[in-house]
Amino acid sequence: MSENQDWAIADNPLAAAVQQRDADMLQMVRHGLETRNVMLAFQPIVQAANVGVPAFYEGLIRVMDDTGRVIPARDFISAIEPLPEGRIIDCLALDMGCNALMENPSLRLSINLSPRSIGNPQWEQVLETALGQDPTLGERLILEITEASAMVMPDAVVNFMDRIHDKGICFALDDFGAGYTAFRYFKDFYFDLVKIDCGFIRNIDRDPDNQILTEALVSIAQHFDMFTVAEGIEAAAEAEYLIGAQVDCLQGYLFGAPKLRLPENAKGSFSRAG
Repeated sequence: MSENQDWAIADNPLAAAVQQRDADMLQMVRHGLETRNVMLAFQPIVQAANVGVPAFYEGLIRVMDDTGRVIPARDFISAIEPLPEGRIIDCLALDMGCNALMENPSLRLSINLSPRSIGNPQWEQVLETALGQDPTLGERLILEITEASAMVMPDAVVNFMDRIHDKGICFALDDFGAGYTAFRYFKDFYFDLVKIDCGFIRNIDRDPDNQILTEALVSIAQHFDMFTVAEGIEAAAEAEYLIGAQVDCLQGYLFGAPKLRLPENAKGSFSRAG
């Protein structure tokens, strides 16, 4: 931190308080990772053609403090992502996700991956070990990469996807539409599905702008033969509109909040809308 920044913080009690809060949060997260005080929470993604049937589940990592309270990911994930702790989180999420897949032979599960973990030997070792124990695991694993992060290093992501696809693993482009996708790269990626950012989904049943933008994103995905998932659905009217717009899958609190336990005999199955 520069001397000017030090003076600015010293003269601004609010800035100093925010900095201390962030430092305390980071320390709590580091301690949670060191003690492996982490779990996966599972949220269902349902088929639009039959909302009672999960297409797959998303595994969302949860870091706990010493009291067992969940530290919200939104409070630390952007700060942790560039640090070595970001690689630890990716390795733990993959390890727990692979264990869930091995324990539930009919399960399909998505796990988030930062492009910064591409080529990380520990992450790749976790994957290789799991595939060695269960050869069917790759066909049931989906790796989610956010649109914004994929654009940071598109060539590395494309090369990684090309290599990993041989193991039967699927890829999802998360937060589709929220970042700055370079469409000259888009056709070179190997994404099997795209998850339309929740900013386009909120109030879509009565927001003409969101309707036009979402329909354009669905059309792009269909052109490249990618499944579509609408994120952040909280209202039945939103779901009804999206089903009519031929979105393939739906995700949000309307269909289930993330839970630390999978339903008994959890399964996953894709089918096209319409």
